[in-house]
Amino acid sequence: MDAKEKNLQTFFENAGGISRDKVKYYVWWLNKFLEYYSGSLDDVSGADLKSFGDHLENRGYEEWQVKQAQEAVFLYVERFLEKEIVFKDKDIDTAGKSGDHQASVKTWEEAKDIFTSRMRLRHYSYNTEKSYGEWVRRFLLYTKLKSPSKAKPEHVKRFLTHLAIERKVASSTQNQAFNALLFLYRYVLGQEFGDFRNTIRAKKSSRIPVVLTKEEIKKIFRHLSGKQALALKLIYASGIRVTECVRLRIKDLDFGNHSLIVRSGKGDKDRLTLLPEFLHKPLTEHLNKIKEIHGRDFANGHGAVFLPEALERKYPNANKEWAWQYVFPSDDLSVDPRSGVVRRHHIGQQVLQRAMKNAVRKTDIGKAASVHTLRHSFATHLLQTGYDIRTVQNLLGHKDVSTTMIYTHVLKRGPHGVKSPAEFLK
Repeated sequence: MDAKEKNLQTFFENAGGISRDKVKYYVWWLNKFLEYYSGSLDDVSGADLKSFGDHLENRGYEEWQVKQAQEAVFLYVERFLEKEIVFKDKDIDTAGKSGDHQASVKTWEEAKDIFTSRMRLRHYSYNTEKSYGEWVRRFLLYTKLKSPSKAKPEHVKRFLTHLAIERKVASSTQNQAFNALLFLYRYVLGQEFGDFRNTIRAKKSSRIPVVLTKEEIKKIFRHLSGKQALALKLIYASGIRVTECVRLRIKDLDFGNHSLIVRSGKGDKDRLTLLPEFLHKPLTEHLNKIKEIHGRDFANGHGAVFLPEALERKYPNANKEWAWQYVFPSDDLSVDPRSGVVRRHHIGQQVLQRAMKNAVRKTDIGKAASVHTLRHSFATHLLQTGYDIRTVQNLLGHKDVSTTMIYTHVLKRGPHGVKSPAEFLK
């Protein structure tokens, strides 16, 4: 195998959603396309993919082989070369833009493979991939559909109604199920939902967030230690989400400017927030320990951290650099569920959730506090100090200021809020 073939094989192995035994076929199909196509790969269009598919059909290849061949070309051009393939309505799009060719998916096993491939093609997070897959599994258990060809939009409507009436799920839960099934129908089965206005939707609840006082926070942190305490202090001190905390990289800490950079936060947006000076020393001591661990991992051949595919292609050696390592790495090496590579991932969210739960249990505060409560407390305490709502909105990364306004309700309940007219009775 020459260097070019090896590079192609490595690319398809890491593309996601392609089993290792099928990688050689994707390489073979791409070479077939290069033999057929006379233009520049920078200019491949949807029409070219359709033409290639027609060519293969005329040569006697089966429909599933044509789909596989087109997907090989699509992945290579859009993800390896990072060039956009332009499709018109009449063109076949292997990524599911038109969807007509996908209506012939024969089995749910085949649909599952396509579902995973499409999600990874669009850079959905691994957590979203797992949760969407779980909703598809529940949908199939409820509907008992034998094959994808039997799936109709009415099945989704009945399932969503079941969730709202019988399961009594929250509106956010029902919306997640809806989005998962929308993805399945649109990008795997090639169907659009149509009108869902008459579907029973779960009622959207409006809840006041749990907020801790500063004294209560002190009590909780007396029962925390080690990197869990440091991570949770950082969450309260900067207002970041638990997912944003565990994914922090070394380069995201700007000690000189007392700031912390949250990259690809909710809504895939970057933002700046606080990195208070009282955390500089403990964080520096923590990073010195992490650097020793990274050095040992590197010496044993495991020093490369996870990077999104596009970044890994653009900066092929960045995954071994210190700046890209996680601030809170896991205690143990693990196997990457997508690529199969053994590496040290970041600490799991559940580690911090358990530490917080245990610490709260040991206090007498009597509140159902979680890690996210620290973020609520950060926002409320800033507003109590006198910071304006827009500043808090930016620090939290809220898209709409109305989301941040929930904390003003908490302020009204406190000692500086609205006074009861019954005060004269005391």
